[in-house]
Amino acid sequence: MKTKGRSIIALIILVAIAAGLAFTAAFGIGDDGKLGIKKIKRGLDLSGGVTIVYQASKENPTDDEMSMAVTLIRHRLDRKGWTEAECSKQGSNRIRVEIPGVADAESAVNELGKTAQLSFTDEKGNVLLTGADIKDAKKEVGSTSQNGSPEPYVSLEFTDNGKKLFADATTANVGKIIYITMDKDVISAPKVDTAITDGKAIISGSFTAESAQELADLIKEGAMPFDLTVMEMNNIGARLGTNAIQTSLKSAVVGVALVLLFMLIMYRLSGFAADWALIVYMALEVIVLSGLRVTLTLPGIAGIILSVGMAVDANVIVFERLKEEIKIGRSIRSAVKNSFAKALPAILDGNITTLIAAIILYFMGTGTIKGFALTLIIGILLSMFTALVITRLIIMGIVGLGASKPGLFAVKLDKKEKVQ
Repeated sequence: MKTKGRSIIALIILVAIAAGLAFTAAFGIGDDGKLGIKKIKRGLDLSGGVTIVYQASKENPTDDEMSMAVTLIRHRLDRKGWTEAECSKQGSNRIRVEIPGVADAESAVNELGKTAQLSFTDEKGNVLLTGADIKDAKKEVGSTSQNGSPEPYVSLEFTDNGKKLFADATTANVGKIIYITMDKDVISAPKVDTAITDGKAIISGSFTAESAQELADLIKEGAMPFDLTVMEMNNIGARLGTNAIQTSLKSAVVGVALVLLFMLIMYRLSGFAADWALIVYMALEVIVLSGLRVTLTLPGIAGIILSVGMAVDANVIVFERLKEEIKIGRSIRSAVKNSFAKALPAILDGNITTLIAAIILYFMGTGTIKGFALTLIIGILLSMFTALVITRLIIMGIVGLGASKPGLFAVKLDKKEKVQ
């Protein structure tokens, strides 16, 4: 009776978890629907937007110069709130920018195509020196005060002309703030403690390693290393994206429904447990995609659907092993434990090899290939969790309620076979 009672409690908890996750995925949390499906950002192919291809005015830009330009454009995209946009190098001298949900292509071009201007100004707005006077900027870690603990900071080194200008600027502004601006936006506002005449300076504060590196990169860029010329500019209508996502969602719903029905028919109670776990998996997928602010594209939807198939595949391996364990005379409880233990190596091998391929695609691919790889990576990790943990808990709960007949698990025993 104690085992049955614990099983009932466990199943009730699992029902509540599944219902809570499903509700969150469908409607989100709070008035703004955080973590819900409506908060998942759509890519260019689903929501429409703008595609821009820039070409460097410099004939043979170096890889470092191209990377610098991409980084600066990426920063501008983030400041504009276009965090879902993609920016990547194309060929040896071109940069491709894709901005979903933007209708005004001319405005986007004007914002991104300008040459960045880095400047140091005083509290009255007077320009003291510019990015051309910076020789180097880098992130370092160390103590910035006597007996202080090590912390990330940004170190600056000036050119010969910059050394003199910075010495004059700090001498005239001791105890005041010098603003470092990029495209007229303040990126840092350090206070001058003392005049600096040796051509070197540090910017300290509440930096993390990442924020210190970001500031160093921005200062080191100083300005776009070359002018950008617009070679292509295309508006992509949202209607194409709407039709595409509706068709894809219908296909996904039909496919998932057929999978749920197949598992129920083929494996009965085991299939019911798998369907239950699959619902948890899909809810978790939506919540994770929304929470991580992943931009969903059509290839990304394909990655989700593929990972659904892999989640079911793991369950099939377990259930076929379960049938074998029951047929050789194991008790249902023992058969369940053995089936998961023996199926684990095969499930890990299959999922890990696919995961490695997805990781390679993500780091070496570009554009929608990265979207496909990202959703596949998330899907694989979640599918392994639901297949190996959630499904097992559900089946053990069902067995604890007294389900001990082989037929309930789609196993037909010969007359000579008997469950012990």
